[in-house]
Amino acid sequence: MIEPALDVYRFHQSMTRRRPADSDRTEERGTAMGDGPPEPGDSLADKIDRLFETIHPKGRGPYSYKEVEAGIRDQGGPVMSSSYIWQLRTGKRDNPTMRHLEALAGFFGVSPSYFFDEEESERITAELSMLATMRDQQVRSVAMRASGLSTETLETIKGFIERARDLEGLNRGEKTDE
Repeated sequence: MIEPALDVYRFHQSMTRRRPADSDRTEERGTAMGDGPPEPGDSLADKIDRLFETIHPKGRGPYSYKEVEAGIRDQGGPVMSSSYIWQLRTGKRDNPTMRHLEALAGFFGVSPSYFFDEEESERITAELSMLATMRDQQVRSVAMRASGLSTETLETIKGFIERARDLEGLNRGEKTDE
């Protein structure tokens, strides 16, 4: 039985889903999704993949499907097999119950609205992107050393960083707020 909230979710997704050109489509999932803001209408699989790629213990890679299954079970969540979690992450299945989405959100420590509300999804994705960036020791070191500097000095440093990103080709297609 499909819970009513999922009907709303699927309707919302169908109304907001970005319709990519064939050249935009990727044949395979599993790449890091933590970079940049979510595309309008990110799929459920995209959102779950972003959680896997971004939220994991320090010093190691993503949780395994078995770890997520056990974690949800230990938290008293609904029965979810590791293969079912894999299917949701890869888009092979895309119609979980509300309880399943709540359990996944609870395991990863995000609000269940991440899956339903585009505004909330964008906010959480921005936080996830910041988390992924701050995992980089060198980035974290620069951020920590910048603490306490004046606004004017921070703007100057920001300009240096943007110029360096341009030189290394990291700002392609991005708008900078200069």
